[in-house]
Amino acid sequence: MYHTIIIGAGPSGLMAAYSASKNGKSVLLIEKKKGLGRKLRISGGGRCNVTNRLPYAEIIENIPGNGKFLYSPFSTFDNESIIQFFESRNVMLKEEDHGRMFPVSNRAQDVVEALVQAIKDNGVEIRQETTVTLIESENQHVTGVQLNDGTFIPSNTVIIASGGCSVPHTGSTGDGYKFAEKLGHSITELFPTEVPITSSEPFIKNKSLQGLSLQNIGLSVLKKNGKPRITHQMDMLFTHFGVSGPAALRCSQFVYKEQKSQKSKEIYMSIDAFPEIKKHDLEQQIIKKLKDEPNKAIKNGLKGIIQERYLHFILDQSDIDKEITYHHISQQHIRKFVDNLKGFTFKVNGTLPLDKAFVTGGGINIKEIEPHTMQSKLCSGLFFSGEVLDIHGYTGGYNITSALVTGYVAGLNAAMHEF
Repeated sequence: MYHTIIIGAGPSGLMAAYSASKNGKSVLLIEKKKGLGRKLRISGGGRCNVTNRLPYAEIIENIPGNGKFLYSPFSTFDNESIIQFFESRNVMLKEEDHGRMFPVSNRAQDVVEALVQAIKDNGVEIRQETTVTLIESENQHVTGVQLNDGTFIPSNTVIIASGGCSVPHTGSTGDGYKFAEKLGHSITELFPTEVPITSSEPFIKNKSLQGLSLQNIGLSVLKKNGKPRITHQMDMLFTHFGVSGPAALRCSQFVYKEQKSQKSKEIYMSIDAFPEIKKHDLEQQIIKKLKDEPNKAIKNGLKGIIQERYLHFILDQSDIDKEITYHHISQQHIRKFVDNLKGFTFKVNGTLPLDKAFVTGGGINIKEIEPHTMQSKLCSGLFFSGEVLDIHGYTGGYNITSALVTGYVAGLNAAMHEF
């Protein structure tokens, strides 16, 4: 009989195992794959963006999927607690842009090893390559888990930390949703987030912009009325199937939400190539540039204002002959060109599928979970942590923060729970 069984050895499962075992309680960590912290090892390009040092309010803002739920767990364990946890175990961290925290060694492996060592020091039993098929319960209280070989392992509490459905080769294949549903929980619709966006516009299909990267642009997902639902000012990349890069990944969940809201497969996005310059000022700058060399072909006169391929593309979109000179261009054409630079609009039809996403949107309905403890409101002794929950953030250390914080809180309270 264990006090606590944890299903899944990702970041939240490992942290839950650590906090559940701090006071000598018997803890069993079950992982269906070989190797602990598999997703953590490959996160941040193998460097592992452990957390983010921004203030709470800004962290929550970067977790558009139910981030406010985390205010309560943060009062027990927060981003500074995460930093302290690793640094006290000799994994020193450094701060990069936008508050992102990485190990000084740039090795995700060091982060995983610190977590694994911490649970080993606390005497946690670890079973790898072991699959849970069912969480057993009696009178709305968990009694233990059943394995695929038919073995029943009794326990006082169970923590589901089995991840979402993204990056399935690491073991996140949605098992936790099935366990939770069997115990009466509802699962909000699952969808990919932090994932490239697809489009079948002619310029995508003919690959005329494929491989072109635009720096520091404003990428927006548009509502039905043409106003932006969200804008992200970052880099983006044109691909053979649509758009990718940081700005597109951040916009992806809003593509899904806008498709739902407009009840339409195809919705519009727009690119502002000069997000920090007002339209009128940009128009004046362009006119001045052309006036300075009025005999040059437009494509040469405007060289350098933006990547050449995108310049030629926007000239085409504005019905401007690239070879004409300033003497022959109308004010109307210049205005159209500026409009396109400030808001080139194109249709998108979705995103790549969930198994290609970095993060799963949707999950176990947080209304059915007590935020202070991460315990189920429906089944006593059942706790949840990490990506299995309907909580999702942008990349930048926000999802790992959510996983580690909810893991710690779930483990701590599971350890204190007596039946």
